[in-house]
Amino acid sequence: MDEQIENQLNIELSEEIAEGVYSNLAVITHSSSEFVLDFIRVMPGVPKAKVKSRIILTPEHARRLLNALSDNLDKFEAANGGIKIQNEPTGFPMNFGGTMGQA
Repeated sequence: MDEQIENQLNIELSEEIAEGVYSNLAVITHSSSEFVLDFIRVMPGVPKAKVKSRIILTPEHARRLLNALSDNLDKFEAANGGIKIQNEPTGFPMNFGGTMGQA
């Protein structure tokens, strides 16, 4: 019991970080020593997008993240059914597949 308490990690989550950052595009690059995950928000009709968050991981932690994400996706699909992935043309559609609005 004492060992469990000793190995416990207190994780703090500020209000700002708890709000999260929406991303609908991720770009992943790597070197021999790290993986870089850039999370981007692309808006329809806007030809420019900014990286909203960048996470840098060691290869070991990238593997752990992949395993954790896979495990969570499996649990989600078991509870909610399979996730359908649309076959989109290559490239990122700037109108998100819908009609373009006019002002």
